[in-house]
Amino acid sequence: MTRIKDIIIDTILSVKGAQLNPNKRKHCFELFGYDFLIDEDFRVWLIEVNTNPYFGIANDYIADLLPKMIDDMTRLVVDPYYPPKNLEDKSRENLFELLYSELPENACNKRRPFNLDLVYPIPELRQQIGTVKPRNTASNPSISHRVSSYF
Repeated sequence: MTRIKDIIIDTILSVKGAQLNPNKRKHCFELFGYDFLIDEDFRVWLIEVNTNPYFGIANDYIADLLPKMIDDMTRLVVDPYYPPKNLEDKSRENLFELLYSELPENACNKRRPFNLDLVYPIPELRQQIGTVKPRNTASNPSISHRVSSYF
């Protein structure tokens, strides 16, 4: 889950200057839909980011999740400006997590440092990138020359 959070932060930062709220409107928000793929090595790949996510109900889990997600979102973005007169379930925890903010009152950046360890979550499956075992080239110096010209 932490790699997914890193990718979400990276996508928001990649467009924050020009494409997010280009008209500089106050008190606006947008809900994005992220599609990820997890491969056989448990690496996370971003497929796409949707500005118009699908809200269809595919199964019982989604049927339970969607109303809570919409409720949590409105509690975060609407309720501070238009407080509700009554809340159905005040005790339920908001499931949104703040990953990045530049606002002084809640500055936050949960992006982890960049390195290859983030790409391969399971050490046993991590590929050996940039490490080549030395060969015994003493008997044939031309092999050493050919290998060094490629690296």
